[in-house]
Amino acid sequence: MADTSTVSHGTAPEGAVGPVPAKPGSRQLANTARRLASPLAIIALWQIASMTELLSPRILAGPGDIISTAGRLVASGELINGLIVSFLRVLAGFSIALILGIALALVSGLSRLGETIIDPPIQMLKAMPFLGLLPLFILWFGIGEAPKIGLVAFGAVFPIYLTLHGGIRGIDKKLIEAGQTLELGTFGIIRHIIIPGALPSLLVGVRYGLSVAWLSLVVGEQINASSGIGYIITYARDFLQTDVIVVCLLVYAIMGLLTDGLVRAIEAYALRWRPEVIA
Repeated sequence: MADTSTVSHGTAPEGAVGPVPAKPGSRQLANTARRLASPLAIIALWQIASMTELLSPRILAGPGDIISTAGRLVASGELINGLIVSFLRVLAGFSIALILGIALALVSGLSRLGETIIDPPIQMLKAMPFLGLLPLFILWFGIGEAPKIGLVAFGAVFPIYLTLHGGIRGIDKKLIEAGQTLELGTFGIIRHIIIPGALPSLLVGVRYGLSVAWLSLVVGEQINASSGIGYIITYARDFLQTDVIVVCLLVYAIMGLLTDGLVRAIEAYALRWRPEVIA
């Protein structure tokens, strides 16, 4: 009886075949392969249509031509130089937007009077199509770097302000009262309670603001630019070089992903005390 109980309630008899659970790594690899299947199929169909001339190069260049063009632009240094110029424009414009957005959000979020004065104009400006302000920017600032940087700053400031303002307003008032009980001054409450509590919202706004900044730059650089990725696109458009245009658009997309990934890394480090971030 003892041996029978061991067989029925213990491990399977020797030689029995049972289901083998898949390893986590193999499951992840299979999921990745399934997700890549449709994009790779689209690229393959795109290349076939280009090689059989079903898709004219004037409409859209094939993947092979785009890769070849990207290599040529990188080798000549044209793409790298344009990327550096565009990145510096985004850096300058976004830095202005970050400082201005944080300052406005702090004044509006910490004071009812500040909210009454600042929030209504911000909401009005947010509702305007900011890309349509480019002609005014050119009239005000000329045709140099100022309108391009200004357009980036104008577009990126709103998500930073709105998310940080919401984060400040969402902080539990009991925490502020506790800080006052501990005799923290205004700057102490801002430093130890307001900023840590609103930091997750701010980082979301920074990510969104960066995407808007690159979108603004795409438009700004195509207006009387003499350098940058947008200038390369404008030059290629005049000569119907769709391969160059696609390469530049891919560069914009890659830079947007890289900057977003950088902010996500900062977010994971700065908010490592939150369990959902660590998990």
